[in-house]
Amino acid sequence: MQTMILSVATFFQLRKLKPAISAVYALIGVLGACLTGRAWAGYDFNIPQPATPISQQIYGLHMYILIVCAVIFVVVFSMMFYSIFKFRKSKGAKPDVNFHESTLIEIIWTIIPFIILIAMAIPATKTVLDMKDTTNPDMTVKVTGYQWGWRYDYSAEDIGYYSNLATPWAQIGQPGAQATEPKGKDYLLEVDNPLVVPVGKRVRLLITSNDVIHGWYVPQLGVNQYGIPGFIKDVWFKASEVGTFKGQCSQICGKLHGYMPITVIVKSESDYAKWIEDSKVKFGTTPATAAVTAALAAVTEDSNKKFTMAEAKQIGGKIYAANCVACHQATGKGMPPAFPPLSGSKVVQGAADGQIGVLLNGRPGTAMVSFARLSDSELAAVISYTRNSWENNTGKIVQPSDIKALRKS
Repeated sequence: MQTMILSVATFFQLRKLKPAISAVYALIGVLGACLTGRAWAGYDFNIPQPATPISQQIYGLHMYILIVCAVIFVVVFSMMFYSIFKFRKSKGAKPDVNFHESTLIEIIWTIIPFIILIAMAIPATKTVLDMKDTTNPDMTVKVTGYQWGWRYDYSAEDIGYYSNLATPWAQIGQPGAQATEPKGKDYLLEVDNPLVVPVGKRVRLLITSNDVIHGWYVPQLGVNQYGIPGFIKDVWFKASEVGTFKGQCSQICGKLHGYMPITVIVKSESDYAKWIEDSKVKFGTTPATAAVTAALAAVTEDSNKKFTMAEAKQIGGKIYAANCVACHQATGKGMPPAFPPLSGSKVVQGAADGQIGVLLNGRPGTAMVSFARLSDSELAAVISYTRNSWENNTGKIVQPSDIKALRKS
């Protein structure tokens, strides 16, 4: 950067800028033509075509910073080459400018880089903040990395399954042996059971690992998140189009690291609903009874319902499994320090208003997001469940009217 400022100052001192400026304008014009129109839309040698709003932001930020860097490159090298050529010793050029301890130059080459960095930092910071904003998801899927594959758990649907490499070993070849079949179109990117999500829905992923550090990376969705044993990291995406998107583990996780692909299939809402119904039969973990299913359907329709303890625990347990179990665990022991235990918690065993406030507002600065999107009855049931499960035995029921009163306050 200082080279660029020094080059500019040199030209002003020499007062022979017209040819150089013309050359710089010409090069910038060529660069601009290359980065617009059809060239801008080509992704063959660039970041893969974005398929979510956040990946669009990432792509735009990438192109913006690339242009800034390219302009700096053109300006610096154009002036430098022109200076070398125009004022070379063989042409009799003699140095007549002394920049030693020039306060003006020091100020210039401090202010201009500062402005450029700020111009890049502001959109970069906005994009990073948007990437980390996992509030108000439409659905949540827990992703667990294994050596060498993935497990996806849809707690709300009682669905869980493993996703592994589907490319046959006849294409890969055993150690010391040649492959016996030609490589397929999606060689080493095929899986037996892909992650399936609906189009246009905000999907929150809770990513962890069972053994070593893995990386869940799907570039077109704008997601690259580490899975770390003992920790749960959350990330989100919202697919704007139906399609199939592929990625791979982005961390070197062992000898079969290269055989750990990721496939995400985005379906229409109707196709996704059908997939859920089929998957409950194929991948169901704890099939819900008809009574619980009916109770869950009814609970959102009657916000003035008065729960009995049995009803609250039955319905609340189902809601807890759908929204809370990935972080706080089925035992209520959590995963400290990121996810504190609910069993024996002073907040859970204390005044109901405190726990209600946490669920309505979340805890800023932590992984605990607001669950205000749940109905009054759903929140009342799950709070009653946690206050009367595990080591907790308050004997008290939180009613929907309690939630309603605090939601308005």
